[in-house]
Amino acid sequence: MDQTQNQAQRSAPTAAPASASSSASRAYQFHPARAAIVDLFNLYLGRSSRQKPEDSIREPPNKTQKRVLALNRELPPRNEQFLLDFEQLQSQFSDQEQLRAVTESVLISLVVQCSGHAPRAEFLLFALRSLCSIGYINWDTLLPQLLSSISSAEITVGQGSQVMPAVSSTSLSQSGMLPPSSSIPNSSNFQSSNPASPLPSVHGIGSPAQSTTEPPSCATLSPAKSSDISCNGQQSTARVNSSIRDNAVSSLRQLCCKIILAGLEFNLKPVTHAEIFYHMLNWLVNWDQRQQGIDESDAVKSWRPDKALIEWLHSCLDVIWLLVEEDKCRVPFYELLRSGVQFIENIPDDEALFTLILEIHRRRDMMAMHMQMLDQHLHCPTFGTHRILSQTAPNIAGEAVANMRYSPITYPSVLGEPLHGEDLAMSIQKGSLDWERALRCIRHALRTTPSPDWWKRVLLVAPSYKSPQPPTPGAVFTSEMICEATIDRIIELLKLTNSEINCWQEWLILSDIFFFLTKSGCIDFVDFVDKLLSRVTEGDPHILKTNHVTLLLAQVIRAELVMNALNSDPRKVETTRKLISFHREERSPDPNNPQSILLDFISSCQNLRIWSLNTATRDYLNNEQLQKGKQIDEWWRQASKGDRIMDYMNMDDRSIGMFWVVSYTMAQPACETVMNWLNSAGVTELLPGPNLQSNERVMVMREVSPLPMSLLSGFSMNLCLKLAIQMEESLFAGQVVPSIAMVETYTRLLLIAPHSLFRSHFSNLAQRNPALLSKPGVTLLVLEILNYRLLPLYRYQGKSKALMYDVTKIISARKGKRGEHRVFRLAENLCMNLILSLRDFFSVKREGKGPTEFTETLNRITIITLAITIKTRGIADADHLLYLQTMLEQIMATSQHTWSEKTLRYFPSVLRDALMGRMDKRSAVIQAWQQVETTVINQCKQLLSPSAEPSYVTTYVSHSFPQHRNCLCAGAWVLMHGHPESINSANLARVLREFSPEEVTANIYQMVDVLLHHIQMELQHGHPLQDLLLKACANLAFFVWTHELLPFDILLLALIDRDEDPHALRIVINLLERQELQQRVKLYCINRGPPEHWLHSGMFKRVELQKALGNHLSWKDRYPTFFDDVAARLLPVIPLIVYRLIENDAIDQADRLLAMYSPFLAYHPLKFTFVRDILAYFYGHLPAKLIVRILKVLDLSKIPFSESFPQHITSSNSVCPPMDYFATLLLGLVNNVIPPLHNNSKSGAMGEHLSNSVRAPLNKTPATSQSGLGNASEGQKAFYQIQDPGTYTQLVLETAVIELLSLPVSAFQIVSSLVQIVVNIQPTLIQSSNGLHGASSGVGQASVLPTSPSGGSTDSLSAGRSTTSVSGINTSNIVSRSGYTCQQLSCLLIQACGLLLAQLPPDFHVQLYIETSRIIKDSWWLTDGKRSLGELDSAVGYALLDPSWAAQDNTSTAIGNIVALLHSFFSNLPQEWLEGTHVIIKHLRPVTSVAMLRIVFRIMGPLLPRLANAHSLFNKTLSLLLSVMVDVFGRNSQPSIPVEASEIADLIDFLHHVIHYEGQGGPVQANSKPRPEALALCGRASESLCPDVQHLLSHLKPDVNSSIYAATHPKLVQNPS
Repeated sequence: MDQTQNQAQRSAPTAAPASASSSASRAYQFHPARAAIVDLFNLYLGRSSRQKPEDSIREPPNKTQKRVLALNRELPPRNEQFLLDFEQLQSQFSDQEQLRAVTESVLISLVVQCSGHAPRAEFLLFALRSLCSIGYINWDTLLPQLLSSISSAEITVGQGSQVMPAVSSTSLSQSGMLPPSSSIPNSSNFQSSNPASPLPSVHGIGSPAQSTTEPPSCATLSPAKSSDISCNGQQSTARVNSSIRDNAVSSLRQLCCKIILAGLEFNLKPVTHAEIFYHMLNWLVNWDQRQQGIDESDAVKSWRPDKALIEWLHSCLDVIWLLVEEDKCRVPFYELLRSGVQFIENIPDDEALFTLILEIHRRRDMMAMHMQMLDQHLHCPTFGTHRILSQTAPNIAGEAVANMRYSPITYPSVLGEPLHGEDLAMSIQKGSLDWERALRCIRHALRTTPSPDWWKRVLLVAPSYKSPQPPTPGAVFTSEMICEATIDRIIELLKLTNSEINCWQEWLILSDIFFFLTKSGCIDFVDFVDKLLSRVTEGDPHILKTNHVTLLLAQVIRAELVMNALNSDPRKVETTRKLISFHREERSPDPNNPQSILLDFISSCQNLRIWSLNTATRDYLNNEQLQKGKQIDEWWRQASKGDRIMDYMNMDDRSIGMFWVVSYTMAQPACETVMNWLNSAGVTELLPGPNLQSNERVMVMREVSPLPMSLLSGFSMNLCLKLAIQMEESLFAGQVVPSIAMVETYTRLLLIAPHSLFRSHFSNLAQRNPALLSKPGVTLLVLEILNYRLLPLYRYQGKSKALMYDVTKIISARKGKRGEHRVFRLAENLCMNLILSLRDFFSVKREGKGPTEFTETLNRITIITLAITIKTRGIADADHLLYLQTMLEQIMATSQHTWSEKTLRYFPSVLRDALMGRMDKRSAVIQAWQQVETTVINQCKQLLSPSAEPSYVTTYVSHSFPQHRNCLCAGAWVLMHGHPESINSANLARVLREFSPEEVTANIYQMVDVLLHHIQMELQHGHPLQDLLLKACANLAFFVWTHELLPFDILLLALIDRDEDPHALRIVINLLERQELQQRVKLYCINRGPPEHWLHSGMFKRVELQKALGNHLSWKDRYPTFFDDVAARLLPVIPLIVYRLIENDAIDQADRLLAMYSPFLAYHPLKFTFVRDILAYFYGHLPAKLIVRILKVLDLSKIPFSESFPQHITSSNSVCPPMDYFATLLLGLVNNVIPPLHNNSKSGAMGEHLSNSVRAPLNKTPATSQSGLGNASEGQKAFYQIQDPGTYTQLVLETAVIELLSLPVSAFQIVSSLVQIVVNIQPTLIQSSNGLHGASSGVGQASVLPTSPSGGSTDSLSAGRSTTSVSGINTSNIVSRSGYTCQQLSCLLIQACGLLLAQLPPDFHVQLYIETSRIIKDSWWLTDGKRSLGELDSAVGYALLDPSWAAQDNTSTAIGNIVALLHSFFSNLPQEWLEGTHVIIKHLRPVTSVAMLRIVFRIMGPLLPRLANAHSLFNKTLSLLLSVMVDVFGRNSQPSIPVEASEIADLIDFLHHVIHYEGQGGPVQANSKPRPEALALCGRASESLCPDVQHLLSHLKPDVNSSIYAATHPKLVQNPS
């Protein structure tokens, strides 16, 4: 019987591992020692009872009467005997390691079974300690297996409870969760034996695995009545079973924590610590999941945390505190910060847990602060540059990069990380600070009109229009935000209009964007109308005095989504009534003004449109307005007189206004009328040229005047769309060659509404009819339109790169084809312009692989563009830096060129280093020429002698070798001997036309090399240089002007690329000064009309094809030119010649060239960009005289320069301008570039926090004299008026850049002046405006600013404050002109200064870093040795710890302002230039105090998240921060005041966080791992730290034996070396 009982006892522990233990313990369950070990433990646990396990089944577990078992056995042996017995058993087995594993397995299963029996649990703890004392426990294997077994056991119990509502204690014991029935005595006995043990009460907490499918009836009774229910009641049974299960779980977890606490006394492996930590966290986070399935209201009444639960919770907390304690740092405290423990939804009423959560919150807040820049809430896109700067590195797959959506703003998470994305945008609460930040950005965009490309990247389709699809990546704005911001803009314009300010242009610009947003589905039209009406009626009811709103809505009424809203939406009647309610009677002082007429009739137009749309809404229409429509019909009948041809050039104001009205009611007839006008002059036959005898007739439209902008601007968007389509049909699919007027009108149409009408021409035509582009005339026309009319539009749209790839395909297809010169050269010139217009990094191939498809010329220009971009604007994305080398290899694979030393001297270092080692192929070219010279000269004699047979041309082209053909021009040049008339030019012309374009280019480059070599040889023979140059130029003039044999632009580029030859540039200058070219350029300017072609009201004159393009390009072609001309091809070339002259120190020649060609350069589509870039590229190397000459390329009257700027650049002495000049410059940026701080929403508090106080309503035109800009014109400018640079904000910002680059003073003086203004800006403004703004400033501050941080004495704070004002600034004038309070203006001036400095070349950045370092080092807390540690910390914390603190007035410190300036500067810098920021720290070192260490981290820390994908730069910055930490806490450091390592716990947390952030490439996830390189870097740095800091960073190492990150990192575990 005893034997049977023992076997039964053994079966329990063997069954448990089989179901609940880990796989490791299962492997040992059949080991021969297992039975002996089980017996030994059973003996000491008192488990050798004769009672059969089946007995317990007969009794329900909640039976109330006592049950006494008479145990017929001896008491268990004394505990002290256990170790002796175990050692005796141990000696019987040889394999001690297996015995140990079996022992652990048995121990685990017994812990799972006996945890609810206190004496047995105590014995198991005793046994564990005893075995540990003889080194028989491997905690690193035991603890993970124990935790795994407990998890499995809890799941099993949870499942069991769902299957069997009346679970018996025996069935639970067999699952390995509860002890056998013999160990469950009567409740009172159980409690008396161990008061701490849990009672099997009804107040259970439920298993984590409990399913919600449990019958809800179990929760319907209160616990007081549950005991009264009979045993067959489901509720009572389920409750009691739940209670038993909960007690079992509690006691199991409690015992487990005790075992872990015992284990933590030993040195465990990091991976074990990690396992324990995550289990404890999981228990904490899910502590209350046992309530699932219980009705919520009943759960509140019936459930309270019992003593057992609180006990295991406290034990769990003990384990966690022990793991994260700083002395041992078994697990970094950071793991708690990213765990989410503090977000437990149902926190138990427990002080110990609450203490932990508070500490986590405190440290998270500190850590998050280091992630955020100072005044980050003020950082916002300004649209002052055409580059879309990503605020955060997106972690996305390679294929998605092409459609990447950048984050114009990001929202900081609780960990300080920048977040973005559709889900996040949807979750932002209206009225919150984040909502206001988003609205500030959108409002600014509506005012400054960034490109549609920007809008497309950031917008979300309104939910009502959205098709099911995955969330959109990138930062986004919801339709609600767009809707509110658009309404804000409408209200703003209504106020201005009511103030009798002419805002017609602003309304037109808004209608273009509004149409684009509505058509894109980003505005829910029904919702928009509803909200707009609410704002108008609930706000100022008298604000709607005009019909401008009706006009805006009439623009979109034919959009498909709007038609649906008015036709089929359930709310169509209500929406229609609201639309009609916006109508107002127009009362204009000038009734014949076209705008007044349109506004007067627009209500009638809208009524008529709605009437035709839907019969259901006709009853609500205004009958009077419908009748007014008859006046429109009557005017139209009179005006068109049936033939629908109108003389647009002679229309009076009333006729213009009425035609605008017609465009809203009868768009199709209006469209036909415009087309009839453009065709009204009829057609004529184009006569064939002198070189061409053809029977094919070419018909051309006769010229008329194009439609003026003043007329086009008032057309309805519907008419514009119809016209664009109709014109494209006529231009590209018609049988007649269109007139220039038609083409010009078409381009004006696209320029007037860039958001709504833009189309990508090549893809658009390919979609409509792929065969169109195969027609030679169509390709030529498209290329001319793009090259001479729409280049800036494509750049504005962000489509230049895509267009470049499309044009490259045309070039690639034609470069090897014979005779394809005209299309090829035009496409090449367009591609040249496109490449030179790119001011951001680009791939040379759309696919990104293989050599480029560029020509040799384009390859060279690509390198020049890269040099200018990298040097003047930097590389925005670190990934581009990685691709740079590949890109250069792609270019060099097909390019033979090497750049001269003088050119490379100005290249940025990254490019110079890559190109420096290239071998000069010039000597090889000359050698190759010498080898074939004899043969080539003989062929040339046969081909080019005056008596040569014309038939030989065909023979030569068909049978000559390529290497000989490429030298044809070189041979011809040699034969001339300075007498070009001596050769047969007709034959040479024919041969060159029969060559492929690629061969002609090769001929030009070969001829230039031979020519220059020939001059060198002749000089050696004693010939005078002047004669040689004159002869060379005469010969070249024969080629390009006399007989027009070669393209002149390519010849000039070939010559300037050989600038290492002393004579090449002299020849270039000579050619450019020749009368032939001068005449050609003058003729071009006369024929072309004014540079601003859209203002030209007269007829355009078509130049004859041969005269426009010359013999070589026109040849047999008959298709006429529109805007193309050989002279126009020089527009991209002349700026490059100027660059090359400056590189070669030929300053006088550059000056002369610019003087000569300034009128011509006025036609350059991107001349403003040229001026800005050349000043930046050669900054510090240009004499003042040349700078003034460069500036004269611009039409200075149209550029918003400061009033005093001309005096500063023309003054004879180099004196730094006064402070007032710089302050006015910054004010211009605040008023025109920095997004305004103003808030029209009702949620005032949050808006005030954003903007400190509501900005006074604008009561004057935004760009008037208040900006401090001398030439700024009235009102908002349309895109066509500022095509270069593209937006008014860009114009103002880039003008300020040009001013600073042009000043005749050093970068140091400029930077020093700007920094001085920023450091002392608040006291300067306050002291000057006390009388003016004193009262209001006080009120604003009291209501908005947070209370001052405590901890520092008043004395210390005042000493740290910036108190000196800047002299020389007319501050009262500045404050009054800004429209802001002093508080707002001071912080926005800091933002403006950072933005401005970020646009300047790196020369300025170095000076900024030096100056800011000096100011920081001169701060009182570093120079005053008497200050206490508390004061230092208080001062630093006061200045820098609140991310929005620097913006506050009267409390800001010099250091706060400096750091705010640096952070504004950093946020606008491209990633490549961020490496220069390290100079700041180098100048601040040696760092000897924690205060300075904190300043360093505060400056540089927020950069690290931005560098998450720029690993090399991230590592450098991180290494620098760690080295500064070594300065203060190094092994050999002696800080001025001794400090504890715990003082920098927040910096330690921050380091952990950014390393994880970089490892993830974005916001830290639960599974984020650091990169091994970052761990290695930290590991190396920590070796130099003192021990108490070193162990805080012990986990940031690649050592798997000391770091939980290394131990759990798949790469490091696989390769531990």
